[in-house]
Amino acid sequence: MHASTAPALSVVVPAFDEQEVLPAFHARLTAAMDAIGLDWEVVYVNDGSRDGTLPLMLALRATDPRVAVVNLSRNFGKEIALTAGLDHARASDAVVVIDADLQDPPEVIADLVAGWREGFDVVYAQRAERHGESWLKRTTAAGFYRVMQRIGGKVVLPKDTGDFRLMSRRALDALLQLREHHRFMKGLFAWVGFPSRAVIYDRAPRAAGTTKWNWWKLWNLSLEGITSFTVAPLKVATYLGLLTAFGALVYLVVVIVKTVMFGADVAGYPSLMVVVLFLGGVQLVTLGLIGEYLGRIFNETKQRPLYLVERHLPSHPPA
Repeated sequence: MHASTAPALSVVVPAFDEQEVLPAFHARLTAAMDAIGLDWEVVYVNDGSRDGTLPLMLALRATDPRVAVVNLSRNFGKEIALTAGLDHARASDAVVVIDADLQDPPEVIADLVAGWREGFDVVYAQRAERHGESWLKRTTAAGFYRVMQRIGGKVVLPKDTGDFRLMSRRALDALLQLREHHRFMKGLFAWVGFPSRAVIYDRAPRAAGTTKWNWWKLWNLSLEGITSFTVAPLKVATYLGLLTAFGALVYLVVVIVKTVMFGADVAGYPSLMVVVLFLGGVQLVTLGLIGEYLGRIFNETKQRPLYLVERHLPSHPPA
């Protein structure tokens, strides 16, 4: 993979239905990378797009030999598409991960490279401002990062940090050893460790097209992050069960004392239903948490490949 003709830098760009923004993105990326002064390639990963994204990628490769195209056999999701791009990156020195929607400005890559030249293996772009996003989305994102920092244990997830980052070759090789199917890339980036630093930048609004991340997908991504890197939800279920049992014991003592002192009375139907529904809810929540982890174990034991490639067209050095 690391031949003598390999470029120094690889830029990995997963894309799904990005035909409206891809030409503008490539133009800005080319200008930014040429200004750095190192040999480079860009690996575009088409994640089963339904529009003209793939023909655009092929057209870019026809005019720019530094473009590589990885076309997946279907839509596997961004985390898997990003993994496919990293697998096919030929860089000898470092790889950059960036989205194609221009919310992460390609011009910031020069700052990431500067941090890498200072000796850091991982240089991640940390958002100071999130332009073009609603107050609710910014608030929920901040809350998710705070939760992950509290329950993540030894894996410290940098706040306000997405996938936009640079990784040295040795950090990338370490990351590629992690082949679990339920992938939360932000957590995997943090898990491998290595010396790292942040580069602060302002995130821009999407240049064109529409976001592919609705609330349901964001919720599922949050579940992936929590269940992939901590068993805290299972511990919460255990403590909730203990608390419920303790409450039942206290209530039993109250009933016994009341019966001895005042005699037996007929329990009310509403209070009985409240207790039954509460205990049933606790049991269902606990079973749901166990099911989330069990389902992930089931998927991992099948040992299927992470993705299938329909075609791979590598980059080649300019004439």
